[in-house]
Amino acid sequence: MISAMSEMTNQQVAATFRLIADLLEIKGEVIYKILAYRKAADSLENLGQSIHTVWQEGRLTQVDGVGKAIAEKIEELLTTGKLGFLEKLSSEVPPSLVDVLQVPDLGPKKAALFWKQLGIASLPELEAAARAGKLRDLPGMGEKSESRILAGIEALSRRSTRIPIGRAWPFAQELMNFLRAVPGVQAVGMGGSLRRMRAMVGDVDVLVAAEDSIPVITAFTGRPDVARVLGKGETKASVEFTHGIQAQVWVHPPAHWGTALQYATGSKDHNVRLRELAQKRGLSLSEHSLTRSDGSEIFCADEQAVYAALGLPWIPPELREDRGEVQAALAGTLPRLIEVKDIQAELHAHTTWSDGKLSVVELGRAAAARGLNLLAISDHTHSLGVVRGMTPEDVRRQRAEIQAAQAELGDAIRLLQGAEVEILADGSLDYPDEVLAELDIVTASLHSSLRQPREKITERLLGAMRNPHVDVIGHPTGRLLPNREGADLDMDAVLAAARDSGVALEINAHPARLDLEDVYARRAVGMGIRLAINTDAHSQSDLELLHFGVATARRGWVEAQDVLNTWDEEKLISWLSARGSN
Repeated sequence: MISAMSEMTNQQVAATFRLIADLLEIKGEVIYKILAYRKAADSLENLGQSIHTVWQEGRLTQVDGVGKAIAEKIEELLTTGKLGFLEKLSSEVPPSLVDVLQVPDLGPKKAALFWKQLGIASLPELEAAARAGKLRDLPGMGEKSESRILAGIEALSRRSTRIPIGRAWPFAQELMNFLRAVPGVQAVGMGGSLRRMRAMVGDVDVLVAAEDSIPVITAFTGRPDVARVLGKGETKASVEFTHGIQAQVWVHPPAHWGTALQYATGSKDHNVRLRELAQKRGLSLSEHSLTRSDGSEIFCADEQAVYAALGLPWIPPELREDRGEVQAALAGTLPRLIEVKDIQAELHAHTTWSDGKLSVVELGRAAAARGLNLLAISDHTHSLGVVRGMTPEDVRRQRAEIQAAQAELGDAIRLLQGAEVEILADGSLDYPDEVLAELDIVTASLHSSLRQPREKITERLLGAMRNPHVDVIGHPTGRLLPNREGADLDMDAVLAAARDSGVALEINAHPARLDLEDVYARRAVGMGIRLAINTDAHSQSDLELLHFGVATARRGWVEAQDVLNTWDEEKLISWLSARGSN
């Protein structure tokens, strides 16, 4: 249990409710109770503001999925750091049994069976029992089932539960291109959290439209980089690749492509919302079809047809998290989401003056080739020694190189001189004000001492925003996916300070960051805070990562006008000048 002396985060409260849901499922409780806790957990993770603040303001029951009973449990957790209901439940069902549910195709009924019959309460105990041949004689089991469980445990040991999108996305593109080349294939698309562009995803889900599924399944399972075939049928197959990623392929008739793709994209909660809407219209929506009450099918060759049949405009995949998108679609108020083509400027990029791979002129050419109109050279400052950051004297010498590069590049692109200024452990900035004042744009960032107490590290960020020369806060939490959590910031205070100071917050497009997160991006634009989407480029190839940042913004319901990089040159320069950076 979390100590009451420390403030529980939204994620910790959500994890508590997820554990409750899993234990209730193993216990065999009614499904509506299980779903209620999972819904509350999803809502808390995506809330975009501190649950403490919501509780203190008496707004717990206004959170989607939080009724009176769950609100009382949240209050108990926040005030005591523990939950009597969970303690009682944990005395009835061992919490370690939840780990068993990670094994592919092993559901709560099987977990309960193993526990009740053999006393198995953990993953190591399950593996030991399977290797000793103790599972095969249980009801509904056999040698093949036992072998599949062992294979699942072995696969689990070779892979993390979630994959960074920067790793999953390029592999998915290659896999889809491979499947497009199979004779008879008419369409290929991604599904699941990868299509919704979540920062961390599960397995790679790919859908294929073809009349004959056999050649697709054969080609997929026969790839030389397949380490293990986890399941294979006529229309569906699941494999584990040699690099540890698992992927599933489903083959559907082209006439069912729309409903199949929509269903597979999810999210689960979004699909529940659509099924409710279908029922109100006398329809039934499933993975396979959209049917009328008389059993006749409405064929949907694309997703637009599915949504149209429900009286809705097409909803972009990034929005399909049941965060109000269906209600907005019904009301005609869906946002006009930002697109990659809207981005005109890169405001955070590094050259050989710090840890970049390209010179100023080389980076300028690369950015111009990407269709950008403006580039801010934003090298690290000297206190970040590991990246050979610039001293104030270096800043003045770099200015001459930028001017020479501008003369060489001409009208192809406009160059600005900026810097990514380190916010030091004591809250001060790495350059004095007189140096900051000489720069065209200042991005202030956290890179070190990220494990400071919440109050201290939050104050470091707030202090930077109070400096009149700071224009943008870079990757606000400093997280690095999948291994380094971001700083424990008071995001309510950070967002309020950004609103009051006029400082923009960055969505760093590098897939190892994707920071600011989507839930905070949405809240930021609702508060009138400006955003900047930057690649943090250290090489030419890094400029190709922009779409990840745009996708994160889209998940946050961000429109083009909310983002500095979409503005024309005159408007952007005017905004910077007004902030006192020029």
